[in-house]
Parts: sequence; C-alpha cells; structure tokens
Amino acid sequence: MSLTAQQGLATRRRSIPVRVGDVVVGGAAPIAVQTMTKTDTRDVRATLNQIAQLKEAGCEIVRPAVIDHHAAEALREIVPRSSLPIIADIHYNHELALMAIAAGVHGLRLNPGNIVDPDKVRKVVLAAKERDIPFRIGVNAGSLPEEVHRNLREAHAIDRDDRVRTAERMVEVALGHCEILEALDYGPGHIKVSLKATDVWTNVMANRLFAEKRPYPIHLGVTESGPVEAGSIRSAVGLGILLSEGIGDTIRVSLATADPTEEIRVGYEVLKALSFRTQSATLIACPTCGRLEYDMVPTVKAVEAHMAKIRVPITVAVMGCVVNGPAEARHADIGVTGGRGKGVIFKKGVLWKTVPQADLLSVLLAEIDALAAERAALEPIPEPA
Repeated sequence: MSLTAQQGLATRRRSIPVRVGDVVVGGAAPIAVQTMTKTDTRDVRATLNQIAQLKEAGCEIVRPAVIDHHAAEALREIVPRSSLPIIADIHYNHELALMAIAAGVHGLRLNPGNIVDPDKVRKVVLAAKERDIPFRIGVNAGSLPEEVHRNLREAHAIDRDDRVRTAERMVEVALGHCEILEALDYGPGHIKVSLKATDVWTNVMANRLFAEKRPYPIHLGVTESGPVEAGSIRSAVGLGILLSEGIGDTIRVSLATADPTEEIRVGYEVLKALSFRTQSATLIACPTCGRLEYDMVPTVKAVEAHMAKIRVPITVAVMGCVVNGPAEARHADIGVTGGRGKGVIFKKGVLWKTVPQADLLSVLLAEIDALAAERAALEPIPEPA
C-alpha cells in the first residue's frame, strides 16, 4: 500500500481552547512551549531576567513557583513587567491563589481538590471567574493521594500491570479535580489538565485515558525526566508518542539543569521533528566516520550557536566529507563539507562555491544570515494545526 502525503502525520485531538494571556492553548492553536522559572520568585529582578531569557529562547508561557506570601506579593511586580503570560504555581494554599489572582496572573496551576474547605475553593473560583483566569489541574504519579498509593499496594495481589493501575488512578484523581470546578460552573474554556509520570509508559497510558474522558486541553510532560542528555531522550520519547497520536496542546520538557532555556530548545526540537512547529532553523550533521578530513565538531557547535536565534524555517547541513555530504543533505537549504585544506558549500545538494578551509565557517554563517533574512521577508508559513 502506498503512503499518501497525509499518512504518518498526526491529526490533533479536538480540545476546547483555553486562553492564557495572549496565548491560546488547545483547539487549532499551535502546540505551545512553556516551562517554569528556576529562580526564587521572591527575587523579582532575577525572575524577570530569566523570563526575558526564556522569551528570547521562544518560551510562550512561564510558571513561577509561589511558595509563600512573599512570593505571591512579588507577583505584583513581576506580572506587569513580564514579557510572557504568567501561570502561578500554587499548592494547597487558597490565600496564595487569591493573592496571585489579585496580582493579575494569567492562569493558576492549582488542584482544587487539595483545598479541603469547599468555601475556600469557591472563593478562589469566584475570583478567577471575575478575571477569566483558567486553571491548570496537574496530577503527578509520585504525588498521588496516600489512599491511592495504599490501594495500589493492596492491589499487588491482582494480576494486572502496575503501570495501568497507576495511570487509571491518575485519571481518576484528575477527573475528581475537574468535577469540583465543573460543579462551580467553571469547566470548559477554563480548564487545562496535565498527567505526568517519570515512567514513560505510565505517562502515555494516563494521557491516552484522560483524552477519552474530557475535551480539555492537555499539557504534556515527563516529570523528573533527569539531566539534559537522558532527560531530553526520555521527554522526546514520551512526548513524541502522544503527539504522534494527536494528544497534547502544550508541552514542557523538564530537565535537571540550571538553565531552563535548554528545556525550551528541546521542546521545539521535539515539535519540529513531528512537523508541529517549524518556524525555527534546523541543523543536520553527519555522524562522521574514517573519511573525515577536517575538525568538524567545532564547526557544528559554532553553526548551532549561530542558528539558535533564527526564527525562520531554514535547514543547514554540516557534513564530514565530499563523498556523500551534498547528496545525503540534498534537502538542506545550504550546507558545507570540507577536507584537505578546502571546503565546499552546496545549496539543495548542488555545489555552489569552493573556499579555503580557513574561510569555510565565516562564509557559511554569512550565507545563513542572508538566507534567513530572505525567508523572513516572505509571507509567514502557516503551522499545521
């Protein structure tokens, strides 16, 4: 059976869109990339500086942790000066939620079921209604209620897979939080949901199950995914499976690194690999072999750094030899290969110019900039919904 042009491309699950500031999550909107700040929110200057860096890296929504009244108070300075929509990350404390709403945040990460007093929940929902602020309900496998963990332990006598049981309990808890907001007439259009686990298959199962239960936008992530290398792989696999099935409206890649811009970079690479977001540049490079006749790695790193801020869809190739280089990268807009004192620059797989090896990088970077400027002047390319 021959493949059509559309086979293999995911059809997005239909979800009811939610607006977070000027960013729409769900519906036909592009899959949004977000992260958390890693600064102490009480340090206003540091938090705003990091938000600015995240904005430059392509982040679209940011979530500061609100751990106490001082952090909530700091939001009064952070929100109006932030270049990104702010979601306040709050747990258990309804007073912090009310303070965050008063500060003008664009969303709450708050599970209403974690606030024991129904009157306090109603106060938060009423305040959110007045400002049309959405909730993000978040359930992590490691943070399930104790009674759920107890049930899981007792269920070990049943011959069923632990992952399935955990995923089912995650969905059960998430639906419980949703029902609280729905009962207060604050459901569709005001709820996003995330179900996260460190284990990739538990993560996948939980999101698949929830996607069948409610039409709310789903925030994807693999929680506690690990350091940059391992965490990027685990996140790419976990997010990639679900995105390829059309599940997911916004993503966060969680990495154990001091620089959250790395999370943004990896997030866009995942979306770009699946053709969901294609507005940034793509670098391809060969794995090298015994035919390599020049020090290619520094060239790759220099080109990668140079391309980091390019926001147009161009493809650049850095190849190791003239034997296969241009042919293997024939779909690249521009590329190079080198060896024996000279370098070859090719465009769409066709030889364009030969230059001394010492000039190869500078000529390539100049051509990348020229190509990016040319593309930027063209009509924006619509992103697949």
